[in-house]
This record gives sequence, C-alpha cells and structure tokens, in this order.
Amino acid sequence: MTFKELKLNKTILRAIAEKGYDEPTKVQEKTIPLVLINLDVISSAQTGTGKTAAFALPIIQNLLIDQDAKKKKIRALILSPTRELAFQIKEDFQEYAKYTNLRVAVVFGGISMEPQIEQLKKGIEILIATPGRLLDLYKRQEINLDTIKTLVLDEADLMLDMGFIDDIKKVVKICPPKKQILLFSATMPTKVIDLAETILNEPITVEVAQTSSAAKTVTQLLYYVPKQKKMELCLHLLRNTIKGSILIFRRTKFGVDKLEKAIKRNGYKVTSLHGDKSQVARQNALQEFKNKEVNILIATDVASRGIDISNLDAVIQFDMPNVPEIYVHRIGRTGRANNTGNAYAFCSPDENAYVKTIQKLINKAIPVETEHPYLIKEKKVLENQPKKKRKYKKGRKSVASKKKKKRWY
Repeated sequence: MTFKELKLNKTILRAIAEKGYDEPTKVQEKTIPLVLINLDVISSAQTGTGKTAAFALPIIQNLLIDQDAKKKKIRALILSPTRELAFQIKEDFQEYAKYTNLRVAVVFGGISMEPQIEQLKKGIEILIATPGRLLDLYKRQEINLDTIKTLVLDEADLMLDMGFIDDIKKVVKICPPKKQILLFSATMPTKVIDLAETILNEPITVEVAQTSSAAKTVTQLLYYVPKQKKMELCLHLLRNTIKGSILIFRRTKFGVDKLEKAIKRNGYKVTSLHGDKSQVARQNALQEFKNKEVNILIATDVASRGIDISNLDAVIQFDMPNVPEIYVHRIGRTGRANNTGNAYAFCSPDENAYVKTIQKLINKAIPVETEHPYLIKEKKVLENQPKKKRKYKKGRKSVASKKKKKRWY
C-alpha cells in the first residue's frame, strides 16, 4: 500500500515524500483510515513504528476539509507526558503541514508562560501540550478548548505512570462532549485499558505487535555484575565492545549525573537528560546527540520518552527497571524501522527479581554474557538450576539444611 492509496491530500503527500516516506508502516496503514472517518481509536504498537504520523497525517487532512469553519481556533489537541516528546510532536506536525496554512503551537512547563500565551493569542489550529501547563493556562483563562474536535492522548502508559490520570480526566471534561479521542501507547497495561473504557466512545483497537514483545531486530544481552562494579563494566564495554551512538538508561537523576562525570573523565563525548535540567539544557543535550557532537546520551526513562533518533546503535540499561514494560520500551529505542540494534542490561544481585518478571513478560530468556571481567561466578544462578529441596529428619532439619547458603539474589 502507498500513502496515496490512503487518500491523503496532495499537500500532505508532498510533505511526507520530502521526508523520504515511501510506504506507510503497519500502524499507519491500519490507523489512518479510521481517524479519517472520525472514529475513536486505541492504537498500540512498539516504539519506532510511526505512531505520531498515524494520528498527525489524518488530523491535518480532517482540518483541511473544514478549514474555514473555525478559523484560528484550536481544533486538535495532543496531550504529551514530557516536554521533549511534546516538542518532537510539534516538529513533526510542522513538517507534515508545511504546505498548508495550519498553525501549530506547543505549551509545556519549565519555562515562562508569557511567550506561550502570546503565541496562543495569534490563533492556532493544532496544539500540543503537557497536561499540567495546559490546565494552568485554562485556569488563567488564557486558552479556550470549546472548539476541540480531536483529542489525542499520546504515550498514555507513561502519562498514567507519571500520575496524570486526574489531569487527563479534567482535560476530557473541559473539551466539548462530542469529540474524537485517539489513544496511543507503546504498552497497554490494565490501567490504560480502564481509562480507555471510561473516556472513549466505541473505540476501534489497532494492535500491530504484542505490547509485551521485544523488537526482533534487537540483539539482547544480560550481564550479571556486582552493583559496585557496574561502572567498571560500562567503561570496559565502551572501550572494547560498544561503539557508535549509545543511549544509557539510569533510574535516578543522581545516577545520571554520577555516570556522566565518570564517562567524561575517561575521555568520552557524553551528555545527559533528566528532569532537574532546564528546558534549554535538555533541548541542547538532545540536539548535540542528534547532530553526533556527542555519541553517548545518559537519561532517565521519563526524560528519554521524547527521543526520536534514527540509527541508534546501542542501548545500555545500567539499572534494571522494576516495571517489565519499561524494559521493552527501552530496547525499542534501537533497532527501529527494520534497522538492527544491540541492547545490553546490567543486573546486580538486588535486581535479579526484575529479570524474572521481564523474562516472563517477553516470554523468553535473555541471553547471558559470561565473557566479561566482572562476572558473578555463581554457577547455580547462571545456569538457572532449580533450588534443592530441604531435607528433614524426624521433624527436625538436618545439619546440611541448617548450613547457611551463600546467595546473591
């Protein structure tokens, strides 16, 4: 199938052709026709499969059809969990709508509200926003959502993880009762499904791949390593194994800063992203990484959700995630658009339980790399041998069973 067969406007076809898009991805092929006829949609697909274009292209098309009806009024609202992702979506909309006179704006927290208010006063048709800043503008009566025709909840799983459930429900209420709602998510946990059932009207579900599946184009490796040796292992792999553009995940902002300093001391070009950095600093860091001025980016999960980088060579999970779906999303940053990629995960003794839940979710064992200098030499663990049952003698434990076993998990 081609984009032309999806009956998109010539101005849109011209814009996407210039971006090098030849054929729609599966999520685009299945979703675009549904959005064009104004149906509510729940769309679940792995990251990097083109979800943004799947809702942006038909939204632009629908706005062009009745463009004169509500001039300079906000008719499409896209909610995003993070500033980075909101900014990325705005850039995509501007690219797709470059040959139309539709106006696009983005509002998010962390910067002054005044320039955003001035932009809104000029009149726009498409607004991308983070929930908190949108509601702040609404409370100050600086924004009117009475003309919204389409509401998009992008990365719904992350928005709920970040505690935006109440904000989302408020936004839904202040928009007109009759509207199209599109919900897009990389994973579909129960809480996302529950939200969809509450706010969507007879939605059509589009699921391109199982939400628990890992991309087949990504080679995964698991490293068992003592917690205090993770830094040494990371540097060892950077020197000897992992090359190219590398994204490293850490659980905390403090961990991001600590690892960045250590890697920088060893002569590598590295930058970082986390919530305590200013918006300007975060945008600069992302731009440096995209422009290959640095080849290593360290980030927390929340800050990295807006990263859209082609040909990312490797992902390192310095800290194992305690939510298994996050593991799938992390490795999905590489191996995009049928490219190949590599994903490395470091597991210390206190994180072993996380590995078990991840492997249960993806329904496969992650291959263990035993050829490295910081290996925990526990045959029983590495070979995944079952634990021996304790022996009892006449109601009392045997001497052997009383003996304390050395365990690291």
